[in-house]
Amino acid sequence: MSGESDESLGRALARQIRRLREARRAGMLGLLVTGGTAGLLLVVPLVLGAYLGRWIDEQAPGYSVHWTINLMLLGLAVGVYNVVRFFRDRDS
Repeated sequence: MSGESDESLGRALARQIRRLREARRAGMLGLLVTGGTAGLLLVVPLVLGAYLGRWIDEQAPGYSVHWTINLMLLGLAVGVYNVVRFFRDRDS
């Protein structure tokens, strides 16, 4: 039981060391690419939700912002999910 635990700990430590070395090699360009990707994954669903909500609100008589607000919040939730999934997949 302890040997199995030691092996998994050793693999996890080796993976973390490899990731740190790769991150050091990537430097500023890698940081910019990662940040830009995360930003787009967050902002694109938010903006699409805002545009779709605005369009739906304009189609209904008596313009209001109910769909705009709700779809912006939905877009924000989808964007946060995308970013979390992106960084989880990147760590694996």
